[in-house]
Amino acid sequence: MKAPLGRTARGRRALASGLLAAALLVAACGGGGGDGERARTDTTCDGRIDGTAQVTVWFHAGPSAEYNTLRRQVQDFNRVQRQVRVEAVTLPEQRPYNDLVLSAAASGDLPDLLDFDGPRLYSYAWSGRIKPIDSCLPDGLREDLLPSIRQQGTYAGRLYGIGTFDSGLGLYVRPSVLKKAGIRIPKGVSDAWTAEEFTTILRTLRTAGHAHPLDLGLVDAKPGEEWSTYGFAPAVWSAGGDLIDPETFRTADGFLNGPESVRALTVLQNWVEERLVEPGKTDQAFEQERSVISWTGHWRYPDYAERFPGDVAIVPLPDFGRGTVTGMGSWQWGVPSGGADGDAVWRFLAYLLQPDQIHRMSVANGAIPATRSAVELSPAYAEGGAERLFIEQLRDGVARPRPRTPAYPAITEAFSRAFPKIMIDRAPVKATLDEAVVAIDKDLAAHDGYPRSGP
Repeated sequence: MKAPLGRTARGRRALASGLLAAALLVAACGGGGGDGERARTDTTCDGRIDGTAQVTVWFHAGPSAEYNTLRRQVQDFNRVQRQVRVEAVTLPEQRPYNDLVLSAAASGDLPDLLDFDGPRLYSYAWSGRIKPIDSCLPDGLREDLLPSIRQQGTYAGRLYGIGTFDSGLGLYVRPSVLKKAGIRIPKGVSDAWTAEEFTTILRTLRTAGHAHPLDLGLVDAKPGEEWSTYGFAPAVWSAGGDLIDPETFRTADGFLNGPESVRALTVLQNWVEERLVEPGKTDQAFEQERSVISWTGHWRYPDYAERFPGDVAIVPLPDFGRGTVTGMGSWQWGVPSGGADGDAVWRFLAYLLQPDQIHRMSVANGAIPATRSAVELSPAYAEGGAERLFIEQLRDGVARPRPRTPAYPAITEAFSRAFPKIMIDRAPVKATLDEAVVAIDKDLAAHDGYPRSGP
């Protein structure tokens, strides 16, 4: 979907700034945002809105149902009240979106409300590009939020971001196909398939006539794309490895390239080498019945359920040795540092966080509602519901956030480059992860380990 950047002058300036040299991106990560600036921008809400406030919102142009829902929410919000007028500008998602945000930050051209992928928050907060929103959040809403939403949005003890939905990751399976092949179907996280058992299952399905029984979404495993890190860091964690030292966040050496991480990614690579995995030419392997197991996220449920009504189940990811682990975190909202009226921005955010509005969005994109009250509106997450596993994983500690450190952009950049080399180019696992570690540790050294005091 093309982003209608021409709708506002601010959008046009953002597009122009997104084409600037890489030096601007470096400046966005490392410049500005010192303690004095943070002190001036710390208070976001004071309970007042003066006159009629104009609020510009940037939103990633994701799946069409998600975009269309947000567009209608903006229209409805503008219709039901007159004090705050919201204009939404959609930008290309994934790498173009992140580059535009960083370039706009460097030129002081960010909007009043910014939508961004969850783990990007820590870099934005550390550099002073967004400001805390603690003063805006009522206690009742804070308690209603899923713990994972609060965890994702918190940096250095302050809440900087809030999402209207969380994410889920699992294996989509065709129960009719598995039962015909005599394969047991896990009932929940406590009886997830082991990696060894899963390998046997894939071989059994291939023998039954499914040439490439597993779809790993390799079509999206490209350098700079988030899918590789979000989708497959859980395999590393499940094996006992990590992307970075989880205690100090000061080095990736011995963690990303440690024996546990190497073992997990070697298992995945072996599946590819055995031709058990869909080659990754399109994202339709499951729907077109070339694959009968899909390792993917919540966003595919609506399409899969429509294609195979009554014959889609979601089961946990394989256990690589330390228990099944899944990803969490998704796009969320933050308030850029600057002169925006925090109360006006919050008025719109509060609307999006109403249970019926959260439910409205989660129906559109298949995501997990961000609040307990919104979860209760959807039978999909009730006991026995089709997507019950996703909420159980978030509640029971199976879901794990990507590293909550300002170094995350460097981490995911390095991992997203290493993963396709390992899986598609069949590069040596240990040597490829060593290269990723060098890149991450170089970024850490360049930023003095990202001290809490900021740049």
